[in-house]
Amino acid sequence: MGTACRMKRHRRQMWTHRLVVFAVTLIMNQAAIGQANLDIALKHGTSNEARTRDQLQRLLATYDLSPWIYTKSIVIDERAIPFSHPVLTLHTRHLTDDELLLSTFVHEQFHWFLAERREATEQAVADLRTVFPRVPTGGREGGRNEYSTYLHLLVCYLEQWAVLQTLGESKAKRVIDFWATDHYTWVYQTVTSRSRDIDQIMRDRKLIPAR
Repeated sequence: MGTACRMKRHRRQMWTHRLVVFAVTLIMNQAAIGQANLDIALKHGTSNEARTRDQLQRLLATYDLSPWIYTKSIVIDERAIPFSHPVLTLHTRHLTDDELLLSTFVHEQFHWFLAERREATEQAVADLRTVFPRVPTGGREGGRNEYSTYLHLLVCYLEQWAVLQTLGESKAKRVIDFWATDHYTWVYQTVTSRSRDIDQIMRDRKLIPAR
């Protein structure tokens, strides 16, 4: 009798395990399908643009970025500086660095996320003005104006948060440390040094995306 009970329990455990594996596989496949539906166009049709498109597609197949995809229209333009609107545009600068391309991609996606939540974003910017009454503008330190600098505190915080979840702590640190000496330097340094203050504002305004 004891043996029969153990066998039944073993069968139940096996079926439970199979159901869990099936559910996880289904979720992953759905995420992959959603990512695969991106419309990636090449601005000039150059080899570097094609290679960057292939690189991005490989990253999308490797990492689940679906929770942070808010627009599926992408343009690769080797002559452009990345921007989010009206069509998310990436350049070809990071052909030799997957992590930097991934980080750039989610950065521009988060501009779309915040644009879809205009009221909460404006409230968060107002909160940031009280915490950081003076911010740099122009050059490498900040955005093109005050509002852009405040907005990028939100975008770069979300970028750091997503990269940390996707790549892990050591790779995320390397990426953010690189940006902190490359562009928006004050913004990235502040996102790192004052992350607790910015995180509280993001949570108060419900601007942390669901994973």
